[in-house]
Amino acid sequence: MNKKEERIVSHVVSLVLGIISIVTVFFWYLSIPSGIIAMVLGTKSYKSQGKKVGLAGLITGIVGVSLCVLIYIALIMLVIIQNKGY
Repeated sequence: MNKKEERIVSHVVSLVLGIISIVTVFFWYLSIPSGIIAMVLGTKSYKSQGKKVGLAGLITGIVGVSLCVLIYIALIMLVIIQNKGY
């Protein structure tokens, strides 16, 4: 595979992993790693070529990781509040 094909693949992989990160938001062991990899690949591909697909992968990775973290923080807060009896 030559350099041009590798860059095209990194754009697409970044976007796909970002979408997987959003879809699997309730499974932290899938969402967080795929979102982080999507952010890294999206940043590399966007900086190297400025492709919008790389930027989309970066954004979907950020959204996926953020949603996962927020949902699990909310769940932990619910458990704490329920155990205290408020």
